[in-house]
Amino acid sequence: MGFLNKQSKWFFLVIVVFFLFFNLNFVFADFDADSGLTETAVETGHISAEPRIYSLTDAISKIIGIALSLVGIVFLGLIIYGGYMWMTARGNEQAVEKAKNIIINSVIGLVIILAAYGITTLMGTILPK
Repeated sequence: MGFLNKQSKWFFLVIVVFFLFFNLNFVFADFDADSGLTETAVETGHISAEPRIYSLTDAISKIIGIALSLVGIVFLGLIIYGGYMWMTARGNEQAVEKAKNIIINSVIGLVIILAAYGITTLMGTILPK
């Protein structure tokens, strides 16, 4: 973090401590038996009264979806890295070409990941449960 001044380092530290050590509570609907929300959700058709039984295809498609999401995050990081390299190239043609190649390859990889995610989702709906 050599590019940050002293105030920025302290601000960054405060933000990290805030998010790591303080529990930010969000409001979620409570589906306890005594709240009545479950009965209302069943009556309005938002959830089913029968418990859902997950099949092997559901589990596999969910695992593949999570893995593809993580790989997509990696490609997004590579795009950001390539953009940072391009901005800091300072006119060096080799550095600019390297940054362009990283960005182009990342976009191609991201398209492949999106296609794989789409195929996985399609197969998850087509295959028998």
